[in-house]
Formats: sequence, structure tokens, C-alpha cells
Amino acid sequence: MNTARSLSRRAAVAAATVVTALVLAACGAGSSAAGAPTATPTTSAPRSAPAGRYNRADVAFAQRMIPHHRQAIAMADLARKRASSPKVKAFARKVHKEQQPEIRTMTTWLKAWGEQVPRGIEGAGHNPSATPGMMSTHQMHRLKGALGSAFDTMFLTMMIKHHQGTVDMAKSEQRHGPYGPAKALAADIVTTQTAEIAQMRTMLGTGSPTATTR
Repeated sequence: MNTARSLSRRAAVAAATVVTALVLAACGAGSSAAGAPTATPTTSAPRSAPAGRYNRADVAFAQRMIPHHRQAIAMADLARKRASSPKVKAFARKVHKEQQPEIRTMTTWLKAWGEQVPRGIEGAGHNPSATPGMMSTHQMHRLKGALGSAFDTMFLTMMIKHHQGTVDMAKSEQRHGPYGPAKALAADIVTTQTAEIAQMRTMLGTGSPTATTR
């Protein structure tokens, strides 16, 4: 079942990438974020074309989600080395495999829009802890210092919170962003990561997330 969901997720990401390329090629400079300078629209790519429209919500979604995903991958990479549970290690590999292509897709959007691509986990000069679900530097240091079953518990607890933040941002994109590929990716994130939260709670042995992430 996890394999089927993973294949579906990768297919959705690939589809979003293809749609993005086609839309951007067709619309070119005719699409712009709200408040950004716009080029004169051409008759072949009207600014009103729904598939090509994007706004500041779409830009913010990509700019915040990229460093968010990078932190999840950093956590997953630690799990592959420091976890004791084979299930936790397998889950970490899944996180890495799913989220790396999504980073590439969102990077493509930002470059095509002429917007800043976040660098590192800190993003575009923002405080990581101000983004929903992001771990602080102190929390990441604690995770790096854990090992074995203690690491497993800490990793799952933190990743549940991390996924919850991802879902919140994706739902915001669904409400406020008009860009079709971004909304499609957001919908897939909500479905996949909500299921993964339930999976991690089962692995952690609790029906609700714990709060021991300080």
C-alpha cells in the first residue's frame, strides 16, 4: 500500500513538472505574481488564462516549502544512520525519495517566475522556527546527538510535527493559490503526509503526537 502511494506521489510530482513546463512555455511573461512587474500580454498567451496565473501565495508556498522539505530530508538522512528500527529507516528513505523531486519542481517554478530560490534550510532570510513545523537549531542538535531507540522516538515525534506544518502550508496554498500545478502538488502533499502522520503515530505507539520536541 505504501508502495502504491509512493508511486502515486511520484506520478503526481512528475505530472506537475510536465504541466509546469507546458504552462510556462505557453504563457511566458504573461503570468506574474501579484504586485510584480508584468510584461505586455500577447494574443497567444492571455494573462487571464487560468492555468498560467499565479500570485504571491503560490510564490510563498514554494519559497517556504523548499527549505521545509530540505529540513525533512536532513532529518531523514540522520535517521538512515542513527535509527535502530528498520521501519524508521525505511520511512526515512521514503521521505527522501518523495521530497527531493518536489524541491526540484518548486525550484523550477520560482526560476521561471523570476523569484528568489531559497538557499539552505533557512530559506530566503527567514527564521526556520517561524515556519509551521520547522525544527529549531537546538532541536536539530538534539536529534543529531541521539542514537538508537532514543533517536527513533525523537525522530518520529519531530517528524509528526514537521508533517503537520507541511499539511498546514499545503492547505493554505489550496485556499489562496491560483496556480494549477502548485495546487495539485499541495493536494497530493495533504493526502500523502496526512497518511504518513498516521503511520508515524502507529510506529510511535500513540494515537496522537507527543510534545517532547524542545
